[in-house]
Amino acid sequence: MNIALYLERAARAFPDAPALAYGERVVADFATLQRRVARLAGGLKALGLAPGDRVALAMRNSPAYFELFLAAWHGGFTVVPIHSKLHPKELGFIFDNCGAAVVFASANTLSACEEGAALAPRVRAVIDVGNAAFAALHAAEALALVPRAPADLAWLFYTSGTTGRPKGVMLSHASLVEMTLNFFSDVDSVGRGDCIVHAAPMSHGSGIYLLPHLVRAAMNVVPESGAFEPEEVFALCRRHRGVSMFAAPTMVKRLVDAPDGGALPGLKTIVYGGGPMYVSDIKAALARFGQHFAQIYGQGESPMTITASDKSIHMDTSHPRYEERLGSVGLPFAGVEVMVADENDRPLPTGAVGEICVRGPVIMSGYWQNEEASARTLANGWLHTGDVGAFDQEGFLTLKDRSKDLIISGGSNIYPREVEEALLTHPGVAEVSVVGRKHPEWGEEVVAFVVVRPGAVADRKALDAHCLDNIARFKRPKEYRFVDALPKNETGKVLKTALRTRLG
Repeated sequence: MNIALYLERAARAFPDAPALAYGERVVADFATLQRRVARLAGGLKALGLAPGDRVALAMRNSPAYFELFLAAWHGGFTVVPIHSKLHPKELGFIFDNCGAAVVFASANTLSACEEGAALAPRVRAVIDVGNAAFAALHAAEALALVPRAPADLAWLFYTSGTTGRPKGVMLSHASLVEMTLNFFSDVDSVGRGDCIVHAAPMSHGSGIYLLPHLVRAAMNVVPESGAFEPEEVFALCRRHRGVSMFAAPTMVKRLVDAPDGGALPGLKTIVYGGGPMYVSDIKAALARFGQHFAQIYGQGESPMTITASDKSIHMDTSHPRYEERLGSVGLPFAGVEVMVADENDRPLPTGAVGEICVRGPVIMSGYWQNEEASARTLANGWLHTGDVGAFDQEGFLTLKDRSKDLIISGGSNIYPREVEEALLTHPGVAEVSVVGRKHPEWGEEVVAFVVVRPGAVADRKALDAHCLDNIARFKRPKEYRFVDALPKNETGKVLKTALRTRLG
């Protein structure tokens, strides 16, 4: 099944329904969108592309981004959405590694894409979606939808490459269908007349979430800024109705801290994920915006689909373990099996900490042209996430940390998130990230990078005392480094690798 069938289905049943908006303005209904996508797919074919060829998208969020997703699938091609802020050499590696046939850029990425394409000889063209060359593609003869087998590659997602060269995660049409159905079973409902605002990068989770909304003939909205701006999100939640959005926890925090205090009548759901959401932060978000939050835990290799906490869990404030549930990442999705395993892939009992492993039809097919990494990550039929966690007696999964972020000091395991959670309850701490530093006697010691709230006071003595009141003595940081901001990638994840380089 070709997932572009979702657009054909919506266009037949609801041709006049709004399909795509640019900011507050609707720019296409479903019938119009279907015609544009079919012609754009024809334009891609006219460039010499054949089914299975890769179409790289390294650009800012825009209506063109949305059209290119659907046109690539419609024509039987594979989309390769890429971080828009990568260095030209990083782009060149991805273009070359995936064998991209064509690259689409926006004004802010065009120069970097052209430099990157010079390192990838199979790239036939770099096209700026803001110029006449892109518009000309829509003048091609409409292409009939190209059938695809369930296992055919639909999305090639490149990992961030924090431990080496990025790897291409292969997601099939069947995998994305399964992700879509799991959204409805465990995350949220979507009604006609609802919409999703793509304020987070469409190269990642937000882009994938276009599919559930397309299935329900709901509208996709691209902010005019092409990025996440809290004031713009507030405005869109007043203009549109039934608004959902995917947001990294750091984006939720920025919304909470933004000065705009007005009501958001159109807000329906904020699905957060992609990094740790601290209990204090989600409680602040619920207090400000109300019961509009759901959480997902996933990764590129299991797109948006490992565990989830829907709105009902966030609403159940009377539950005796409410805060523990908020601190978890929820329950396994209906479409996957999740196991906490030891080093021999044996399941561990409730409460025991081990690696989180997942299997099910949503899981990636493997890494692009990397059999060794595929075999290692998919050993024994399970996706080995590299994340560490534990199940509680009710089946809720709590993440401890990435296995590579675990700090072992004097033979004791220290999970950075536990220390971070404790420090964030101090009124003077705005943000914090904890990493390990080599120590000649203890193996490692804890270092905390701290961002202090404006106008607040938080010194080493106060933070040390606060830690001693909340966590075991051996877990407290041996050094506090006060910084203006934490380094983050485009999706809002704190770059602990960058912090470790500062340790010397």
